Amino acid sequence: MKRIAVENSLTNVKSYLETQGYTVESLESNKDNLKSFDAIVVSGQNSNFLGMHNTETKGSIISAKGLTPEDVHKEIQNRIE
Repeated sequence: MKRIAVENSLTNVKSYLETQGYTVESLESNKDNLKSFDAIVVSGQNSNFLGMHNTETKGSIISAKGLTPEDVHKEIQNRIE
């Protein structure tokens, strides 16, 4: 099962991804463990969303700015599946 970290403000995206079978966790609660996620969904409101400039992650970072939850899901499918 794919693990996705989602910014807390994106509750609609979090809920939708859970209905699609993903394991979804809070981005803010997992800042120190980002390498374990397949994708990270951010709101796009802040370009330095983690407060760091050199954060490493193996997963794709997806900006949800202007996207519906369904659009975010399609992005995840295109990038990690």
